Amino acid sequence: MSRVPMPRIFRSKKTTAGLTAAAAVVLAGGALMGAAPAQAATLSPRQIAHQLVPNATQYAAFDQVVAHESGWNPRAVNASSGAYGLGQALPASKMASFGPNWHDDPTTQLKWTLNYMNSRYGSPQGAWTFWQQHGWY
Repeated sequence: MSRVPMPRIFRSKKTTAGLTAAAAVVLAGGALMGAAPAQAATLSPRQIAHQLVPNATQYAAFDQVVAHESGWNPRAVNASSGAYGLGQALPASKMASFGPNWHDDPTTQLKWTLNYMNSRYGSPQGAWTFWQQHGWY
């Protein structure tokens, strides 16, 4: 049996503790020099939602509703009703009570969506249960 040389990167016995700070940032999915703090800390809408809804069961329900309503697209528009955003607010301007940047900011939209689910259905799980029974929430 012939021996295939292993690439150098796989031969190293160093762990992430031995990496430079820049390499550790890259491995963690971060940005390097030149990125503004806001850019370096940019999270996806799903990551933001997970911070807002830390309970795994409630997050799973929240995820299902948002996935079905908008496909996690902050600019999703329902062609027939005009509902807008991650949580499909109707009218969309309802989200303005959570921030003036509701049109573009997933965090604002997600805060509005979570509040809507909690106030109307008691929780994201309640909203998902209703959605499953009716195909909307």
